[in-house]
Amino acid sequence: MSIIQVFFIAGRTDAQKERLIGALTDAAVQTIGIDRSDVRVILKDIPNTEYGIAGKTAKSLGRGVGRSPTSS
Repeated sequence: MSIIQVFFIAGRTDAQKERLIGALTDAAVQTIGIDRSDVRVILKDIPNTEYGIAGKTAKSLGRGVGRSPTSS
């Protein structure tokens, strides 16, 4: 089994997450030749107030503006 983890600033839609999961699964299958059933993808939304970039919160840098944090 292979596990792919993605951490990003919250705000992606469910449709975007579905496409990302599919694309990452496809990439793993094509690149390392494993079965689709052996691929796991874990997405973790991090609120922009809890995501740091260069010593500042993503919110203070205008990242994730207009995106509401979601629970996983």
